[in-house]
Amino acid sequence: MLKVMRAAAENPGWSIVVPVKTLVIAKSRLADLAGPHRAAFAVAVAGDTVAAALACPAVARVVVVTGDAIAAEALGRLGADVVDDPQAGLNAALRHGAAHAVRLAPGDPVAALQADLPALRPAELATVLAAAGETEESFLPDAAEIGTTFYGVRAGLPFRPRFGGESRARHLAGGAKELVLPGVASVRRDVDTPADLADAAGLGLGPRSSAVVARMWNPGEATLIDVQATVRSFDPNTRSGSVFLDDGTELLFDAAAFDAGPLRLLRSGQRVNIALDGDRITYVTLSTFPLPD
Repeated sequence: MLKVMRAAAENPGWSIVVPVKTLVIAKSRLADLAGPHRAAFAVAVAGDTVAAALACPAVARVVVVTGDAIAAEALGRLGADVVDDPQAGLNAALRHGAAHAVRLAPGDPVAALQADLPALRPAELATVLAAAGETEESFLPDAAEIGTTFYGVRAGLPFRPRFGGESRARHLAGGAKELVLPGVASVRRDVDTPADLADAAGLGLGPRSSAVVARMWNPGEATLIDVQATVRSFDPNTRSGSVFLDDGTELLFDAAAFDAGPLRLLRSGQRVNIALDGDRITYVTLSTFPLPD
């Protein structure tokens, strides 16, 4: 037992702070592509970022800083600790989240992670955190090597994020060490433009982002999406109901969609897989069952 406690003390988990904008202003450069799905896309991308971070063995907790109630509810359901945004700018929000994290676990290192990493892989984040643990203050540049996607400090050190615009240069000028690591493309690929999204899709989007992107890119095509949703309601008399996607979007399904699957009954709160034709559900089955080929 003493050996386990010593190992835990020598290898503390990271507190990851993720800032999430109010949805009405999020992803403005993707407005033309995303259309009516822009807010849902922002929540989905943040959801995939947070879920991947929480799945990383080196992460002890994720603190989301947001002033948006929809994002707060969706990300809180994933297991994030959500705190209100002080509305004083991005870096002030990050410092606010970091202070909260330090109060929760003063002995753990703290990092900021951008919320728009829809292809984030837990193993790649673990590689970044391992490298960050070897230096007092460090950062990871974005794929364009202009901005920053990750900034971290060891426990007890000042947390001084310099995000926004040409933040790579500001982090360097402030004395933070730049992490130069192979094999961490998913941690560097933030998404602000359609070209960024195409690059992220090439790496492999998370399930929430994939579901929304399928509706953005294939509005009139039948698109099977192997992603889970949660049953909101079901009427056994009409065999119709509705589900919540993990980004908070509610979609209705009719008797034809229910009858296309193998089920006889659904209960509120059950997890299901669905197939979509645009925004219309065409097939519903339990999450433990695959979608049809």
